[in-house]
Amino acid sequence: MSHSFGMVIESLVAVLLLLTIGYCMLLNKRLLRLKADEQSLKATIGELITATEIAERAIGGLKHTVRDVNENLGSQLNSATDMSRQLTKLLAEGDGVLRRISKIAVAARPAEPEAPKLSAAQSIAAAAQAFSERRRPNGLAA
Repeated sequence: MSHSFGMVIESLVAVLLLLTIGYCMLLNKRLLRLKADEQSLKATIGELITATEIAERAIGGLKHTVRDVNENLGSQLNSATDMSRQLTKLLAEGDGVLRRISKIAVAARPAEPEAPKLSAAQSIAAAAQAFSERRRPNGLAA
């Protein structure tokens, strides 16, 4: 009985050893896959770092461009505002001058005698005669 009991124990140890070897092989495959994933992950991280550096440089360039544009637009906007104020002032002065000239012209115009009232037919005839006189070259009769 002791011999068979030793055989059972050794058989049990052998089965457990085989299970351990199988499990070790499974773990080895998983570790190999994990290492392969680690390499691809490192490559991806390297690409991300490069892309981040490029983006940071681009953002710096954009900030510089925005600052330049902001300064240029600000100065142009200030200049346009000043010019607008100047033009408004000059337009107001020109309007005042035009009103004074109109008053002077009205005051200097001699009073015209009233034209006699014409009938509709007479006024059409007068307009046609005036039109035909303008159309003649050098004012000569046709």
